Amino acid sequence: MAANFDPTLPDSKYLGFNRVKWSGKTWIVDVISKSSGIPLGEIKWWGPWRQYCFFPGPETLYNPGCLDAIKTTIRVLADERKGGKID
Repeated sequence: MAANFDPTLPDSKYLGFNRVKWSGKTWIVDVISKSSGIPLGEIKWWGPWRQYCFFPGPETLYNPGCLDAIKTTIRVLADERKGGKID
């Protein structure tokens, strides 16, 4: 399935990432299967831990490569927040 994903976030073979909502301080990012276009979960800020976390959808599975892509995207979001590089 062809889809447009956020070019400012890391590219992954199997996952696409799209910023969907800006809270004024942090982003909510959809994690989407490139093959099916199905949303798999969200990356969003978790206040109690003061960091971005991945919230997987129900009954979803991830291999180490997909988890690495999610981790890399979380790092990009965290670095943007720390560096004040958010629009």
